[in-house]
Amino acid sequence: MSKTPVEIALMAEAGRLLASVFGYLDRLELLGMSTLQVNDLVDNYIVSELKARPASKGQYGFAYSMNTSRNEVVCHGVPSASEILCSGDLVNFDITLEKNGYIADSSKTYLIGEVSQQARQLVQVTYEAMCKGIEAVRPGARLGDIGHAIEQHARTHRYSVVREYCGHGIGREMHEPPEVLHWGKPGTGLTLREGMTFTIEPMLNQGTADVRTLRDGWTVVTRDGQLSAQFEHTVAVTGDGVRVLTLRPEELQLSKISA
Repeated sequence: MSKTPVEIALMAEAGRLLASVFGYLDRLELLGMSTLQVNDLVDNYIVSELKARPASKGQYGFAYSMNTSRNEVVCHGVPSASEILCSGDLVNFDITLEKNGYIADSSKTYLIGEVSQQARQLVQVTYEAMCKGIEAVRPGARLGDIGHAIEQHARTHRYSVVREYCGHGIGREMHEPPEVLHWGKPGTGLTLREGMTFTIEPMLNQGTADVRTLRDGWTVVTRDGQLSAQFEHTVAVTGDGVRVLTLRPEELQLSKISA
C-alpha cells in the first residue's frame, strides 16, 4: 500500500504533467465548446505534447480521456458532441494520466461565462472542503479525520456530501486500497503512514446527497436536479505531513501545506 521514495517521485512526475493539462484547459475558451471537443483536445495534449497516456481511456470500458460532469451531474459524465458549454454552467473535468507506469488523478470544476453567486459559492466551498481534507493528512492521523474535516466544512455552509463515491488509493493502478470517505468521525479508520498515496475528491450538492445513475450506466446526477461540484487531488503522506502530487501553480493555499 505504501510507496517508496522512487515510486512517489514517479507519481509526482505524472502529477506535474497532469497539472499542466489543467493549465492548458485554463487557457481555452470553453464557452460554446462541446464536452467532446474538450475531451479530444485534452486527449491530443496528453498524447502528443506530454508523451503520456490518458489513463481513463479504456478503463472499465470507458471510451474517453476524461469525465465531463456539468451542472446537476455529480460524476462520471460522458463527453458528447451535443453537450455545449453555455454561460452559467458549472463543469467538472476529471482526468487521469499515466507516465512511466504510474498514475495521477485530479479534477477541477470550471465556471463558464456569467455564473450565479449561488453556483460560485458551491464551487468555492467544495474546493475549500477538499483543502480541509488535505490539511488533515499526516502520519498518525486517521482516515476518519479527513472525512470529518470535509463533512464539517460542507455542513457549515449547508451543503450535502455525496456518499456513494469516494477517494481511493492510487499508484500503478488507478484504484487501489484504501477507500477515502468524505465523511467520518475523528480518530476512526485506517491510520495514515508515510508513503501512502491516495486521492481526496469530495462531491458537494446544493440540495440532498441523493444521486441516481442514468441509463448510459455512467452518468451520475443529483436526484433533486440541483447543482453539484467536485475537486480532486492526488496526495502522498510525507514524514511530517502531506505532499500534493497534482498541485497546480496557482494553488498558493495548498502549496503552503504541501511538503
